[in-house]
Amino acid sequence: MPRAKYILLDCDNTLCLSERLAFEACTDLTNEVLEKWGRPERYTVEQLLEDFVGHNFRGMLNGLQKKHGFTMTDGDVDAYVDRELGAVTAKLSEKCQPCPGVPEQLEALKQAGYPMSVVSTSAKPRVVASIKKVGIDHYFPDEHVYSAATSLTPPSSKPDPAIYNYACKQLGVKNEECVTVEDSKSGATAAMRAGIPLIGYVGVYGIEEGKEKMEEMAKLLTEQCHAKAIMYDWKEFPELLKKVEEGL
Repeated sequence: MPRAKYILLDCDNTLCLSERLAFEACTDLTNEVLEKWGRPERYTVEQLLEDFVGHNFRGMLNGLQKKHGFTMTDGDVDAYVDRELGAVTAKLSEKCQPCPGVPEQLEALKQAGYPMSVVSTSAKPRVVASIKKVGIDHYFPDEHVYSAATSLTPPSSKPDPAIYNYACKQLGVKNEECVTVEDSKSGATAAMRAGIPLIGYVGVYGIEEGKEKMEEMAKLLTEQCHAKAIMYDWKEFPELLKKVEEGL
């Protein structure tokens, strides 16, 4: 049976329960931007998650400008991205926890001889802060942590597949020879566009938002993003990986 040459893993809400913490840290900055540029709208953490989950802060600022009809200079965007990164990294370094079952499954992958890499939309310092806090950084050499916000010139954001294409090129593997795990529509869309077989992880929605949202995301990732398998619990990963590998 074919064997995946690399396991590519999203970070936020796939390896680490970091998405809500990050959005808590950036909500105040988002509302500051809206006020400064004369817009009346304000966001709660939940509203920001609903509209921009899976996007990095640069992508979020671009989306806010389009949605609410204002224009920031590149310098303004850069300044707010820097501020947001500092606030989010500090919070993740203090409070981040692993998604249930992740440490055990990463150890099993290592023992089975699978090379692994993180491929995230988020800025690299934020990703590193998360994986260090939850104690899984030793599975990912620094050069195998790829960030759409940091590793690419110019910076990008999923659903743009650029970061997946870049990571596979750097790792010396073909896209279709890998398997990736994503939880969000934007991340899963990036994997689909890059031609990388995808396992959609929806267990985090059950933890944070309930069964209805979890099933809604399972349907979305299957129908819209062509996930090869849906994972509700990381304990299912070994069997799902075998299933996906049969199609490689």
